[in-house]
This record gives sequence, C-alpha cells and structure tokens, in this order.
Amino acid sequence: MEPITLHANGLTFSALSEVPSLPKGEGPVALCLHGFPDHMRSFRFQLPALAAAGYRAIAPCLRGYEPSSQPANGDYHIVRMAEDVIAQVDFLGTEPVHLIGHDWGAVIGYAAAALAPDHFHSLTTLAIPHPGRMQREGLREFPGQLRKSWYMMFFQLRGIADLVVERNDWAFIERLWRDWSPGWELPEEEVRIVKRALAQPGVKKAALAYYRSMFGFAGAAARETRRLLGGEIPVPTLALTGALDGCMDTRMHDVAMRDEDFPAGFKMVRIRDAGHFLHQEKPGEINRVLLDWLAAHRG
Repeated sequence: MEPITLHANGLTFSALSEVPSLPKGEGPVALCLHGFPDHMRSFRFQLPALAAAGYRAIAPCLRGYEPSSQPANGDYHIVRMAEDVIAQVDFLGTEPVHLIGHDWGAVIGYAAAALAPDHFHSLTTLAIPHPGRMQREGLREFPGQLRKSWYMMFFQLRGIADLVVERNDWAFIERLWRDWSPGWELPEEEVRIVKRALAQPGVKKAALAYYRSMFGFAGAAARETRRLLGGEIPVPTLALTGALDGCMDTRMHDVAMRDEDFPAGFKMVRIRDAGHFLHQEKPGEINRVLLDWLAAHRG
C-alpha cells in the first residue's frame, strides 16, 4: 500500500492506495471510507484484494481525522463529508467509482450516493442499514438499539466526554472495540495506530463533532443531511452486517433495508460470527462477497 494525497473542497486528505498490475494502474476505482474509532488502515485487508482483482483501491482519511482536513468553520455535517467524497472522485478524474464504507463511512456513502448517483457504479455499506428507514422504523421495531447507542448521547457532554475518551491511554476507545466486536481483538499494532491518529491535533474534537452535528437540527446543512439520508438511494447497494454486531443490532437491516428505497436494487448479506468490524474480522469472506458484487456492477 502506497500513501497518496487527495485534494477536495479546499482540504487535503491522506490516503492509502493499491493499484492493479495494469498500465499506469488504470483500473476502475474502489474508494473505501473508514468509520469511528478507526483509521484509513481499516481496509488494509481489502485494498490488496481489490487491486489483485483489477481495481485501483484507495482508502482516504475522513474529514477531520488529520489536521490537513479540518475545516476552519468546524462543519462536520454528513452532507459536507458526502461533498468531500464527490470532490475526491472528481479529483481522481476516473468517475464513476465503486464506493465502500464502514460505520460513518457507510452513512457518508448513503448520502454521497443520494447526492450524486452518477459518480458511482455501486455502493457497499458495512454495519449500517438505510439511515432514514432505521430511524423511522428500525428504532420502533427494536428499541433496544437505543441502549447500544448510549455512547452517542454521552458524546453530547462536551468537555466531559472529551476528557473521558482520551483518559487512561484511550481506554474508552478500546472498550468500544471490545463491545462492538465481541470475542475479537484488534491487533496491538493497529490499536497503536488508531490511538496515534486520534491523538493528532484537533482529531478527537473532529471525531466527536460527527456525533454532535448529527443531533443538530437547525441550519441548511442539517436539513440537507436529513433529506439525503431519508430518501432513495439510486445506486446499486450491497449492505453487509455482522451477526454479532454490538454497536448496530444486525436485525435493524431486516427492517431498514426496503426495496422501495433502492430503485437500482440492493442485496443484504449477514456474516456469521462477525461483529461491527466485520471486514477486519472476516476479511476472506467479506472480500469474496465484495468482489462478486463489484464484478456484477461494473457499469
């Protein structure tokens, strides 16, 4: 994997890239978006597999996860990250692309696909079902999800949450990984990389701002975010969920993935014995499903 730099919306994004053995590495692009608490290395198992299959695989840091991508106005509404993705595709000059997102990356993926469907051959989401349908119907069907989402409310405690998250060498973050993927441990070296990423100037504040912006209902950015996440996703969509997910109840996918929300079609696959970080826990199985999906949606 080679480091590259992407420019979008006046911000600079570090990324990891793996290119296929083609002239100038000019395969179709697969853009991979990480979530929280994570880093662009989240897709370290997918990038080589994608490149071996002929794709130019790129995994950027999300907005705010490094000083160079932190906007001066502190805007972390989902619509802004969706605009980042669209601008990155334009910067690469190879549209349309395949978009793959985990956790926040999945939420951003839904929004980007709704905002500019012509930029994407396909969308693959990991761990997150259709956000609008999840809020409207999923929480009513499975109210226990609110207990799993306790951390979102905790993050609204500005100052207190900021201190607790970083205390005792980021023990809070390690707890989330354990709770969200029961029985699986992130390798020690990867834990150190995630902690170093979060410890960079401004990154912790930016990562928590995602959750705080989600609970802001005033302003044009909040309204546009709700519109994008509440309507149709006009891009072929593969939704992957881990059966043991301790963050997002896997049954939410059964309620929140509906044919009427995906006019270009969707497929849902549940991965047994996998939790929230399913692409890292079961990379072989995930890669097989993912590559079959991408091959069927080359445009």
